[in-house]
Amino acid sequence: MQHIRLAIIGFGNVGQGLASILVDHSSRYTQDFDVRFIITAVTDALKGGAMDPNGLDPAALLSSVEKTGTLSEMPNFRPSWDVAEMIHSAPCDAVVELSFTNLQTGEPATGYLTEAIRCGKHVVTSNKGPIALHYDHLTALAAEHGVQIGVEGTVMSGTPAIRLGRKILAAAGIQRIQGIFNGTTNYILTKMEAGAAYLEALREAQALGYAEADPTGDVEGFDAAAKVAILARLLFGTPLPLNQVNRTGITALTPADIQEAASAGQVWKLIGALEMIDGKLSASVRPQRLPLAHPLARVSGATNAVTYTTQLLDEVTLIGPGAGRLATGYAIIEDLLSIYSR
Repeated sequence: MQHIRLAIIGFGNVGQGLASILVDHSSRYTQDFDVRFIITAVTDALKGGAMDPNGLDPAALLSSVEKTGTLSEMPNFRPSWDVAEMIHSAPCDAVVELSFTNLQTGEPATGYLTEAIRCGKHVVTSNKGPIALHYDHLTALAAEHGVQIGVEGTVMSGTPAIRLGRKILAAAGIQRIQGIFNGTTNYILTKMEAGAAYLEALREAQALGYAEADPTGDVEGFDAAAKVAILARLLFGTPLPLNQVNRTGITALTPADIQEAASAGQVWKLIGALEMIDGKLSASVRPQRLPLAHPLARVSGATNAVTYTTQLLDEVTLIGPGAGRLATGYAIIEDLLSIYSR
């Protein structure tokens, strides 16, 4: 059996989702995949850090956060723990990077990933910033140091959009990608279809935790654009700066626009799209009217979906959760199993 020691950077929703999965499913992973995941270190900017070479109990990690808001009940608790120091000192085989996303610079996450790779650790992340902005640098560095990078959670959380495109559909000849890559905007548009005004739908999305207090990244299409850039590099082999994604958000849509589409048997969706046209990759994120027969038209609520148009299979559509603590935590498991099954 393989014992895979994990050091986790960031213990917010995704880190706690990963811990919850290990509480409930570790025995099954041991039985089905002959692996045992062991969390040896955790550090979080707000909750502090903890380390135990023999393994931190994931249930105890969750209990400590629930009771105190920190990791203070864990062994070797440190109110603050420098990430670089943890990477160097923690006994681990893989670093799971789950810090906040920065789409302007990719920092500090890119620095964390770089440091871990240089230390000879595999890295897995759900952080869009480093992958949208610095993927080529990170993969070159990983190849130099003989380690791998897992990035499945950066596009559709645990729904395996990247793995489907790279591993299964690549030989079918992907010609176009269209996707609903942002659950917040899809939830808002679904509520508007039901008669809500934009601001009313946004407030409800915020109340449910789908939208941030400042929803700009979602409603103006920046989040979806980052995911389009990631797919451009990973599936089409084309580095794509975010400013080269033709981006329009949903804030200008009105109830009249929604009603006009409905009268024509159509719905509005914020669609991220990639298509190779005359040897050049076209990339966009913009609201589009889709006929009800389109496979993405009836994807409702905070759900994500992607349609691959291929030469050999025509259209293949994958629908699933694009966010959430368990869904994104599962993306980390997907990547770790892929890395250690080779």
